[in-house]
Amino acid sequence: MTEPRVRWADPGDAAAVAARIEAEVRREGPKRIAFTGGSTPLKVLALLAERELDWTGTTIALTDDRRVPDDHPASNFGRIFAALGTSGAQFERLEEGAPVARFDLVWLGMGEDGHVASLFPTMQALVRPGATVIATTPVPLPPEAPFDRLTLNEAALKATREIILVVTGASKRALIERAIAGSDAVAGAWPVSVFLRGAGPQVTIYWSE
Repeated sequence: MTEPRVRWADPGDAAAVAARIEAEVRREGPKRIAFTGGSTPLKVLALLAERELDWTGTTIALTDDRRVPDDHPASNFGRIFAALGTSGAQFERLEEGAPVARFDLVWLGMGEDGHVASLFPTMQALVRPGATVIATTPVPLPPEAPFDRLTLNEAALKATREIILVVTGASKRALIERAIAGSDAVAGAWPVSVFLRGAGPQVTIYWSE
């Protein structure tokens, strides 16, 4: 693997993430942003709702989603669309096997096991070449979200100018620091490691307690 090419944002809280997203949306020309799932984007979007942002010309995709209807509480697409559906942004759905165009910004989260998007340390997955959408099933299924998934594959997630990795908590910071150092024998088992140390774009880490 190559040497780390990451930096830590300071500050790294939700307000700082909102400022980064705002700067991307305000940039001239068309933009493509991949949003992570979970609750953090909703907090950031709540902050952005207070600002006069024109999302026209911005295409929003998801890094991954659960294979559930849009109106299901576990649907990442449903929650993001509810927040931005009338903003002027364009939305790109995840479709298994579909090619994925290059992004300007990819926003990743990370689980306690080092998974990013729906790329898990142990999973069933249909491998496809190139930047595309793949189907995955975490093994074991997490009881809080026991669903099959669709996710951008590694090639699609790395096809971007920049990745932001947004995490909270001391345990996740410790895992990231070990993955960056590359000194842990099991670092290679953490999917996040291929983004922190493998070939790819700049990774900016937004961490808060």
